[in-house]
Amino acid sequence: MQNLTDMGLNELELLMRDLGQPKFRARQVFEWIQKGVRPGGMSNLPAALRERLSSMLWGGAEIHTKRISKKDGTIKYLFKLEDGNLIEGVLMSNRYGNTLCLSTQVGCAMGCAFCASTLEGCVRNLSCGEMLSQVSEVEKDVPHEEGASRTVTNIVLMGSGEPLANFEQTVKFIRLVSAPEGMNISPRNISLSTCGLVPEILRLITEAQHVTLSISLHAPNNGIRSGLMPINRRYPIEQVIGAAREYAEKTGRRVIFEYALIKGVNCERAHAEELSDILHGINCHVNLIPLNHVKERGLEGIGRKEAHVFAAWLQERGISASVRREMGADIEGACGQLRRSILQNDIG
Repeated sequence: MQNLTDMGLNELELLMRDLGQPKFRARQVFEWIQKGVRPGGMSNLPAALRERLSSMLWGGAEIHTKRISKKDGTIKYLFKLEDGNLIEGVLMSNRYGNTLCLSTQVGCAMGCAFCASTLEGCVRNLSCGEMLSQVSEVEKDVPHEEGASRTVTNIVLMGSGEPLANFEQTVKFIRLVSAPEGMNISPRNISLSTCGLVPEILRLITEAQHVTLSISLHAPNNGIRSGLMPINRRYPIEQVIGAAREYAEKTGRRVIFEYALIKGVNCERAHAEELSDILHGINCHVNLIPLNHVKERGLEGIGRKEAHVFAAWLQERGISASVRREMGADIEGACGQLRRSILQNDIG
């Protein structure tokens, strides 16, 4: 049986028909699901319908652990799924609103050399409802400001997991969370980060609403990228750049390239020049990231001053670039760190 949290309005209309309920009940149920309210609390439904829905699978997530940064107010969440698995999310406040970084898989199979999310591999994909529940749980946990309709104004699919390896559920989540009768978060306020699954990037152009595409590049050539990101051996950098160019041209959206600056690996002037050459002519922006230290990985980032120098090298050659603001450093804010520490403590 399908989980309630995975159902869109059309699916709920079919369910209401099967339950002998009028069509308008589907919209009421959908609105409650989007708020993270379980059937027992759906107060405008008949008691018999609430009871019937309560007997069905819910399939969402709930807050397990919460840490608040003393430095910048960033909130790191660990969500518990109904099967006991744990996933992460991060709520960050910016001048343009509140951004929730959420997960699309339990763990990750991509094996990137600088990331903690992949250390235990990928356990399974998340359903669209489990992604949606991360948003609704945060909405319930953090009251929105006076005059605002919601707490979460922007979403980035950059938590644990590779969104495009879970293509159908990720696309359905985007459709659900942007539905006018639900949370109504515009696809223009949603970013999707991928390590570079070329066929799925091209599918996004025609099969999904046009979100901001963010590509984890992290290197200016195949030699360096293959050492950092095993996926590059399947989809080399030329194919990834080509797919990014096509996405930008066909959707009219600017592509973001994520680039983690790693000491002794990819942060010299020659790397900046090579990077600017391969990105020339693409409507894009480079988001430079001083690497978060992951003790199991043995890689070190550079300082923010050096990162700004690298940004200036790119800008000199006509490439838009900036250095990402560090947030949540005191609460294990980087992908996979909090989940891994909890799992290790449970094992120990």
